[in-house]
Amino acid sequence: MTHATLAQTFTKAELAQKIDHTLLKPYFTNVEFDQHCEAALQYQFKTICIPPSWVKHGVINLRDSKTVGVITVVGFPLGYSESKSKAFEASLAIEQGAVEIDMVINFSWIKNQELQKLEQDIKTVVDACGNIPLKVIIETAYLTQKEKLTAALIAEQAGAAFVKTSTGFASGVPAGTPLGATLADIVLFRHNLKPSTQIKASGGVRDFAMAIEMIEAGADRLGTSASVEILNGLMNEGSY
Repeated sequence: MTHATLAQTFTKAELAQKIDHTLLKPYFTNVEFDQHCEAALQYQFKTICIPPSWVKHGVINLRDSKTVGVITVVGFPLGYSESKSKAFEASLAIEQGAVEIDMVINFSWIKNQELQKLEQDIKTVVDACGNIPLKVIIETAYLTQKEKLTAALIAEQAGAAFVKTSTGFASGVPAGTPLGATLADIVLFRHNLKPSTQIKASGGVRDFAMAIEMIEAGADRLGTSASVEILNGLMNEGSY
């Protein structure tokens, strides 16, 4: 199927509602942040994904929007905070107006096969989130295929709403290791998780063609800082 044909399966609004418009680099200005929020409002993305310390600012900027939500990350990007700390981060962000939470797992627990600890880590944050959806970032770059699937299934068992591939900040892996979302990982998760468990492809989703491929493979949501470029790619296909 050509990209033009794939493009015809989405309107601009439908594709925008699959995107978490992401700004998580460790440095940005107030002006850049405000521009990020303005783009989210202009293109009507599902959410903006921003650091915890910016949640209040994001909620204020988007206060007149009934469609664009604010989400944030906890235990980010290395995942080795205490579970109670992650839960506190999540609770505070929700109190400030976050509508979804993306948490990072403790990678050492999956590596050491301490699976009960891993499940409890996730469950602690699930409980803190209450009715707010939790996405669990398993950082696929650090894991074997077996570990990826094990982590995803544990996240599902613990009550996560989403399994998310990556932080976008992985490092120190062998040369040639994909640092972000891959089609193979999306297929792996979609074929093994319940239909009700959603999948977020994050890290390296930089253009329209890749975005469509991820969705076709089974991704329900895309985390990307290239949101505008992706929608412009759809616009260039002339499908709406």
